[in-house]
Amino acid sequence: MKAWRIHEFGPPEMMQFDRVPVPSPGPGEVLVKVHAAGVGPWDGWIRGGRSVLPQPLPLTLGSDLSGEIETVGPGVTGLRVGDQVYGVTNPRFIGAYAEYALASVSMIAHKPTTLTHVEAASVPVIAVTAWQGLFDEAQLTAGQTVLIHGGAGNVGAYAVQLARRAGIRTITTAATDKVAFVRELGADTVVDFQTERFEDAARDVDAVLDLVGGDTQNRSFQVLRHGGKLISAVSQPDQELAKNRGVDATFFLVKVTTRHLTELTELINRGNLRTRVGAVLPLADAREAHYILEGRRPPPHGKIVLAVGTQ
Repeated sequence: MKAWRIHEFGPPEMMQFDRVPVPSPGPGEVLVKVHAAGVGPWDGWIRGGRSVLPQPLPLTLGSDLSGEIETVGPGVTGLRVGDQVYGVTNPRFIGAYAEYALASVSMIAHKPTTLTHVEAASVPVIAVTAWQGLFDEAQLTAGQTVLIHGGAGNVGAYAVQLARRAGIRTITTAATDKVAFVRELGADTVVDFQTERFEDAARDVDAVLDLVGGDTQNRSFQVLRHGGKLISAVSQPDQELAKNRGVDATFFLVKVTTRHLTELTELINRGNLRTRVGAVLPLADAREAHYILEGRRPPPHGKIVLAVGTQ
């Protein structure tokens, strides 16, 4: 099979489209015939040697996938050959930019029937990040208020929709040209960060979901109520600032699970969650996708997906 490998860390030029043996699933794994693989910033971090996890070389890039189960490993129950599935390959977030990939059964679920494989491959990491930030980390419930930074981004767009479905009031920051899009998703208040200050629109909020970092993150402490939570998927918040303001501040790494994916599948199949694919490239053009990640090509409005083989 063909797979995008790296033998040393570095820029996209380090990526090689190698011919490698099709792997065999071990206990708790399935072999997936990949129809589509999602591309995300974390793929670039791994390629560049900036992953927070140990990543022995050589490795195959990619984590988000959608496809069909080809072989079931020992001890696997509840999934069969031919099942259409989507999710993430494994806790190291590698292996998906290939014609076949191994996936941990604890990190995949049945694909939403209303989505194509390309659409499904765009969902797992970013949608679960939004879910986890809102409900597992911030533990928000109906009637509370959240400030979501970067509401027009890939994670932010899901966070706005999920919060609205859960009856949580949303204040969202977005660029001028994205304000209408975020309103469409269901945000209650949209702050154009290019012309307005979010501090003027947000007061005593229950939580901030930070998808931006930097100065925006530090300024966010002042809009939280006492005992509120700042949850960042970007960087470790300033614990001294948190202590001084009487709030909790946490950085989290996404943990994609079958439970999260199953919840998302139900919402998507009921028409309650919109996906957004920004660019579709053939598997052979994965290096081009990484040029986009590096800012060497114009960014799409939505997720980058690699189409593998026939759809």
